Amino acid sequence: MFTRYFRKVSQNNRSIETALLKNIYFQWSNENRIQIDNAQLAVLETLQISLNNFALYIEYFQKPIFHRIKTQPLKQKSLYIYGDVGRGKSMLMQLFYENCPTHKKKRFHYSQFMSDLHAFSHEYSQLNKAEIITTYAKQLSSEFLLICIDEFYVTDIADAMLLERLFTKLFALNLTIVITSNRHPNDLYQGGILKEQFLIFTQLLQKNTTIIALNSQTDYRLSYLKSAQQVFHYPLGDSSEEFIKTTYEQLTQYAPMKPYSLEVLGRTVFLTSAYQGIALTSFKELCEQPLGSHDYNLIAQHFDIIIMANIPKLSCEKRNESKRFMTLIDALYEHNVKFICSAESPAEELYLEGDGAFEFRRTVSRLIEMQAQKYLDAVHY
Repeated sequence: MFTRYFRKVSQNNRSIETALLKNIYFQWSNENRIQIDNAQLAVLETLQISLNNFALYIEYFQKPIFHRIKTQPLKQKSLYIYGDVGRGKSMLMQLFYENCPTHKKKRFHYSQFMSDLHAFSHEYSQLNKAEIITTYAKQLSSEFLLICIDEFYVTDIADAMLLERLFTKLFALNLTIVITSNRHPNDLYQGGILKEQFLIFTQLLQKNTTIIALNSQTDYRLSYLKSAQQVFHYPLGDSSEEFIKTTYEQLTQYAPMKPYSLEVLGRTVFLTSAYQGIALTSFKELCEQPLGSHDYNLIAQHFDIIIMANIPKLSCEKRNESKRFMTLIDALYEHNVKFICSAESPAEELYLEGDGAFEFRRTVSRLIEMQAQKYLDAVHY
């Protein structure tokens, strides 16, 4: 009887709510924030069903205790969305996340998720590994009903083994997890060693998540960069300010600007704004602050597009700032991060003479290469 009741409620709820995500999606299209993509709409169907089930799950725990004794909540299945870069995975996840009817939710970029996990492990290093994982899993499940992890990838077998233990606990605790990745679980780990160990984690993901392929043929971010025909704007002035503003709006579908921060080794890196893998910042924020390679590498892992405003001409008087800028560009280059900027002069004229000008030549070379179509076509990792 109660099973039939829950099925009936579920069906009714879907008939009422099934258009929610699509309505928002079509509204964005009418506002020229996005282009309608049938592959994205197909993924939205699955996300809407999950959203409806999640609403029922929340509703169940709001009922009096005597109702809950007689029935069991609908078990939530986690989601794993994969597809090529720039296809809209992060946008769809954000749409789901923002409309999920609970405040007990958290969205992570994968690098931030792992950074938090390692920081927790360091803090509780007096415990053994099993206790650390169990404690952290319980903490997450007590704080959140839903966590979303964007741009999931694994390059380290030790991380894979750590994740396998953690996710086993999280799934057992009924925490709903939504993941986006450029790769199917079978292709996540590209390392050559101990690949059979990674299969345990792969099998865990496939057993506990609904795997959804986003098969769009269009890389929307790259399409915009190609149409823009410029990623390095100079000189500085009203036109450069408009260029930075318009670029951020176009790439984020006019998302509101909100200050953003990253935690790195116990300190905080502040950015002007960030949205779905796109960061808006300035030379002052990233190169006039005491930041180093750890900060820049995390930023490069965390974002696939960096938009930087107001790069000045450099000289030996700004040697520290110049060194930071060089380190930043190295990190972005190594991770194939798309770099869009406004500057006082073309790259070749940013640092013409004085102590440090010779070393800066490599940065000039990379800045020029990062404007080329081959670099723009490369996949962020």
